[in-house]
Amino acid sequence: MKIGIDQIGFYTPQYFVDMNDLAESRGVEPAKFTIGIGQSEMAVAPLTQDSVTLAANAALTFLDDEMRESIDLVLFGTETGIDQSKSAGIYVHDLLDIQPYARTVEMKQACYSATAALQLAKGHIALNPNSKVLVLASDIARYGLSTAGEVTQGAGAVAMLISANPRILSLENDSAYITKDIMDFWRPNYSPYAYVDGKYSNDQYIAFFNEVWEQYKGKANRSLDDFAALCFHLPYTKMGLKALRTILDETSDANQDRLQQLYEHSTTYGRKIGNIYTASLYLGLVSLLENSETLQAGDRVGLFSYGSGAVGEFFTGILEEGYEEALQKDTHRNIFVQREKVSVAQYEEMFTERLPEDGSEIMLSNENDPAPAYVSGMKDHMRLYTRK
Repeated sequence: MKIGIDQIGFYTPQYFVDMNDLAESRGVEPAKFTIGIGQSEMAVAPLTQDSVTLAANAALTFLDDEMRESIDLVLFGTETGIDQSKSAGIYVHDLLDIQPYARTVEMKQACYSATAALQLAKGHIALNPNSKVLVLASDIARYGLSTAGEVTQGAGAVAMLISANPRILSLENDSAYITKDIMDFWRPNYSPYAYVDGKYSNDQYIAFFNEVWEQYKGKANRSLDDFAALCFHLPYTKMGLKALRTILDETSDANQDRLQQLYEHSTTYGRKIGNIYTASLYLGLVSLLENSETLQAGDRVGLFSYGSGAVGEFFTGILEEGYEEALQKDTHRNIFVQREKVSVAQYEEMFTERLPEDGSEIMLSNENDPAPAYVSGMKDHMRLYTRK
């Protein structure tokens, strides 16, 4: 029985800041951001959007009533959850009107949790072939204004419907994974921002990729020649390319060129959104599928997931016949068309806005937020959500 991604959609807030403007404001040569890091724009979340609403809006790009009735498991991967106890998925479950007889939980392991959710979903479908699982990956990456990590911020979410006989990508069984206790990136409960050792984290990312790649080749008895394309977790678009280049000498010059060209397609959306943590790998997958004109049914795609702290996994999928018809290409492109550029000053103002942390009441207007789901306020220590 084939199991995999039947539907996939993403959402990002309507506001963005141009990286050339940000570089100029920070006294940095723009090419350092646009070429060295590989980012052209950065999504900015207004106060009316958080990890819950971003996830709900991503799912609404494809969800229909039949899916709402068949979903019996909701898995929410995030490292920017809104509560230490209650799952962010519960709020999304309600916002999306999913039938009540379903399990819903939140998962956390830095940028890896959505991959863990995907693998758990696969096992659930194997035991319950008629079920469908909604996997949500949603994050808002924040490092602080004028910090070294500011250029790798972003906001967005990816939603995936996992089922038997999927329309887009069937997941294969030979995956390789590794866990090591390292301190390359973490965020204590008392800190609104993460602590990161950038160079160390980059080195560990590449080391983890090389290790699981070698492990995978032994387990699956495959080589780089067996892949049409590789997708990577992208905290910034140049990161995955650094890892890819470490194994390119394993194939021909022609294949090297092809893999690098397809890699660029996988970064198209990420360049305009920025880092969205656990959703970044899957945003790359959507970008690859919707921007490549050479992929075809039967092609094998490799995916490398990395979550600091750290867990890494390399797994694979096969594109299904007619997968293009199941994509939400026009919807996603309209999201970009409708976005609004903000100045650096406007971005800084939005960045510093906060919901009350003392239980006081606030009501928010959605006048400047066209998203279907939004944060409508806060009262008695509870966030209030509304879906149009």
